[in-house]
Amino acid sequence: MLTIPTTLPLLLLLIQVPAVAILLSRLLKGARRQAPVTPQQPTPDILSAVSIVVPTLNEAQRISPLLAGLKLQSYEVREVIVVDSNSQDGTPDMVKAVEKHDPRFRVITDDPLPPGWVGRPWALHNGFLQTSQGSEWFLGMDADTQPAPGLVAGLVKTAVAGGYDMVSLSPKFILKYPGESWLQPALLITLLYRFDPAGITTKQAQRVMANGQCFLCRRSVLEAVNGYTSAASSFCDDVTLARHIAASGYKVGFLDGAKVLKVRMYEGALETWKEWGRSLDLKDASSGGQTWGDVGLLAAVQGLPLVVTVVSGLFFPLFATSIPLQLLFGLNLFLLVIRFALLLAIAPSYDLTQAQGSWLFWLSPLADPLAVFRIFLSALRTPKQWRGRKYD
Repeated sequence: MLTIPTTLPLLLLLIQVPAVAILLSRLLKGARRQAPVTPQQPTPDILSAVSIVVPTLNEAQRISPLLAGLKLQSYEVREVIVVDSNSQDGTPDMVKAVEKHDPRFRVITDDPLPPGWVGRPWALHNGFLQTSQGSEWFLGMDADTQPAPGLVAGLVKTAVAGGYDMVSLSPKFILKYPGESWLQPALLITLLYRFDPAGITTKQAQRVMANGQCFLCRRSVLEAVNGYTSAASSFCDDVTLARHIAASGYKVGFLDGAKVLKVRMYEGALETWKEWGRSLDLKDASSGGQTWGDVGLLAAVQGLPLVVTVVSGLFFPLFATSIPLQLLFGLNLFLLVIRFALLLAIAPSYDLTQAQGSWLFWLSPLADPLAVFRIFLSALRTPKQWRGRKYD
């Protein structure tokens, strides 16, 4: 006769075992991923090959490292177009100050946001329309990024060598406060568990991953897909556009950029929870079935292991008489071991030199249930406000 100590573990095993198989099939690909992108010196064949577009809205507190980094890029950069959405904090003035010493820079103001568009893709689309037709590549970058010297040359050369039509980079994250050192890695793992590692070419368009913080695309390809129109209403426009490009038959890559790109995204755990968490579900780039299938996978392999291991440990006296409970405990302990081991794998993607309580990074698996809950909440809701803009 089945009892609760037997039935419940069996049900959980039926859910978790297939999910673990999917997870392992993804993680094991990491052993053959492409090497990280490295800084390179430009060569004459990429002279004036790249137009850079940066969307901004009240970025005065964050944009200085980006401007400084872009000034250090060499002759492969034809132009840097900052598309400002009527900032009120002096952001355009900061760009104009750079423009006085580097004529590659210029700032424009995008047109009023039309119905059906989100601010970021609208700004990028307007910037794309203003780029020189003489440029071979379009590079979208975010205001919170910090590019290393040689980033653009290294990225273009990597794209050409790999035959990519579009490629984006995963960055090195700068963390400063204890709460974010604990929470942010757990949120990052939700991406790592759902998609192939950076440096692996994904064949299915609907499983393609991308990062708009550093998004390189052949200008001819972006022109062929009508710019950012396919991602007009998307709050994860980078992934939406990348998947559209991949579905159109072009080669898309997502590579490790930790050696050439840093980013300081949010100030503290609360802002990370609110701002990053609201788009990490990627529902605007996915079908409903895919979104909720991914949420279920995360619950099984990231949200449950800590809880199940602790709870099943409380029933230790029943282990001798319940083989399913033994198996369940062992499986979830195995998942926890994987999760802690992954900290070693993702550590190079973090700059903790300024972090208070940086040791909390190593305890971030304890935030996994919260991270999965955040993805669940995000999948339920459509953002109504973003970067100070409100949407119906």
